[in-house]
Amino acid sequence: MGLLKFLKEKFGGKVATQKDKYVVGMKKSRVHFADKLKALSSRYNAVTGEYFNELEQILIEADVGVNLALEIIEATQNQAQEEQLTIPSDINELLVDKMFISYAKTGKDIINEIRFVTGRPTVLLVVGVNGVGKTTSIAKLTHRYQKQGKKVLLVAGDTFRAGAVEQLKVWAERLHCDIVSKPANSDPASVVFDGVNKAVKEQFDLVIIDTAGRLQTKVNLMAELSKIKRVIAKEIPDAPDEVFLIIDATTGQNGVLQAKAFAEATGLTGVVITKMDGTAKGGIILAIRDEIGVPVRFIGLGEKMEDLEEFDLDQYLYGLCLGGEE
Repeated sequence: MGLLKFLKEKFGGKVATQKDKYVVGMKKSRVHFADKLKALSSRYNAVTGEYFNELEQILIEADVGVNLALEIIEATQNQAQEEQLTIPSDINELLVDKMFISYAKTGKDIINEIRFVTGRPTVLLVVGVNGVGKTTSIAKLTHRYQKQGKKVLLVAGDTFRAGAVEQLKVWAERLHCDIVSKPANSDPASVVFDGVNKAVKEQFDLVIIDTAGRLQTKVNLMAELSKIKRVIAKEIPDAPDEVFLIIDATTGQNGVLQAKAFAEATGLTGVVITKMDGTAKGGIILAIRDEIGVPVRFIGLGEKMEDLEEFDLDQYLYGLCLGGEE
C-alpha cells in the first residue's frame, strides 16, 4: 500500500484534535503543494520527462531544497521506470513515499519529548536568531511541561537584545514560573550560572535557558555558546541535555542556512519549527532534516499555548498532501 492510501485510511475517516491542527495549520502549504500536484496530474494523461521537471519545480517552490528535490525526483523516476508506472496519480503517490523516506532515513528513531534525567535538573538550551519566536516557544514548552507536572525554571540568558529579558519575565509571570535574570547587557554566562545553581539547590525538574539571538559572527556565536556550556557543565556534568534550535518556517531557505550555522556552532539535539500555519512552503522541514540531520521535535501550528505540537511525520505529510480533501 502506498503512503498516501495509508494516510487516507489512518486519518481520513477520523476526527482527531491533533490531526485537525495539522490540517488547519498547514492549509497554506497544502494549497501550494497538493493543489499544484493535482493541477499538474490533470494536464497529463501519461508522465513524460517534462512531467518530472514540473514535479521537481513544485518541490523546490515548497522549499524542499534543490539538492533534496533532485534526489527525490531521481528516486521517484527510477522506481517509476522499474515498475513501468505512467499514470500521474501513481507517480504522485510514489513521490510522497520518497518524501517520507527522505526524512525517515536520516538518523535513528526519534523521541520528540524532552528526555528527563533522573536525580537532577534536566537542562534545555534554546538557540536561534532574533524574531523567530524563540521567547514564545520557550513559553509554550514551559506550559507543556508544567501540564505534565514538571517544576520549570526559566533563565533569561539573552541579555543583549533590548526587551528580551522583560519579555521572558512577562511570560514567567503569566505561567507562574520561576525565572532567573539580570539587567540588560549583563554577562549571559553569569546569569546561566545563577540559574543552574538555583535549579540544583531547589530541585527543579527542567531548566530552560534562553540565549542571545544575534552575535555578529559565527566565531562570536561559538565562543558565547561554548562559554555557557562550560558554566552549565561545572554545576551539572553532562549538561545541557538538550539544545533546541528555533526556526521560523516563513523564512524558507534562510531558515535552512540558520540551521546549518547553529549546527556547526553547537551540538543541536532538535529543531522547533514556528509559524508553520503562516507559510506556504511546508517543505522546509524536509530540507532542514536533509541538510543537518537533526530532527524536528516540535512544530508550531497556531498562536495558542496548546498549538505547539509534537512533530509527527505521518500527520505532517497528511496535512501537506491530503488534509481537507473531501
